[in-house]
Amino acid sequence: MIPFEYRRAGTVEDAVAAVADRPEAVFLAGGTNLVDHMKLGVAAPSLLVDIGHLPLNEITELPDGGLRIGAGVRNTDLAVHPLVRSRFPALSRALLSGASGQLRNLATTGGNLLQRTRCVYFQDVTTPCNKREPGSGCAAIGGYVRYHAVLGASEHCVAVHPSDMAVAMSALDAKVVVTGGNGESRIPLTEFHRLPGDRPELDTVLTHGQLITAVELPAPPTGARSTYRKVRDRASYAFALVSVAAELTRTENGKIASARVAFGGVAHKPWRAREAEAVLQGSPVTEETFEAAAESELAQAKPLEGNEFKVELARRTLVATLRSLTEPTTGEQVHS
Repeated sequence: MIPFEYRRAGTVEDAVAAVADRPEAVFLAGGTNLVDHMKLGVAAPSLLVDIGHLPLNEITELPDGGLRIGAGVRNTDLAVHPLVRSRFPALSRALLSGASGQLRNLATTGGNLLQRTRCVYFQDVTTPCNKREPGSGCAAIGGYVRYHAVLGASEHCVAVHPSDMAVAMSALDAKVVVTGGNGESRIPLTEFHRLPGDRPELDTVLTHGQLITAVELPAPPTGARSTYRKVRDRASYAFALVSVAAELTRTENGKIASARVAFGGVAHKPWRAREAEAVLQGSPVTEETFEAAAESELAQAKPLEGNEFKVELARRTLVATLRSLTEPTTGEQVHS
């Protein structure tokens, strides 16, 4: 057993100071990802600073109709919250599709955003992995890549981000509230996670000692419909091959007034589909529009030998998701 110290933080400031002072210290919340990595030998922190008892577990309504979600809010509590279900159904669906009830009851909002890739080579310490050990190489390239990236990858890493919740939050223009030595700041979720480039070991833009304290969601536009669709190898709590979170509003004459779209399972971070959004904005609600949006976004895809199918799967999933949001019989809720 690798020894480590444990400390329970009394305040956010205490937690931040404790981790900032120790290069190998980490925050501990639900532990559903960190503890697994410690067991596998992927992570070996010298100090665990427990933030699970800090007052970060509230969901509060903001003056504009948005929500502030404490970083310690459990995934189950967030998924079933009445305001989340009524105003942000894409987020509720993403959370419910992400894990079993046992895991959702323990996993936290902040921890969900920070979970690391489930790449089999990252989790196997006998194989080279630039994310786990910078400069060692990437065993996935030329290996088993069914679950790996087709967008935004690099020669150093082709892993994908595993979170369903983060994909929905990306499409909903969430902001991550962070506390560090210089006080509180807000980071758009679309800028929070990094593409691998030549530093795949860095998952986010956080610096050591910064702590997520909340996530803020702006109010959805009037008349918005949103949903989350996940395609996976088995129905029960597998990671996404491809997922899509989308929110649409329509004009009085039936055209698309606004569109926000994000992909999961295709990149090192939740992939905000800006090209697709540009095609959808102001366009008629037709199958041709949906196909054009998908083609525009996926033109930049660079699949690996063994996961070429994900490009077509992503196209079909996006088209099906958009169709479900524009059919009059859809069961998605409308924010008014």
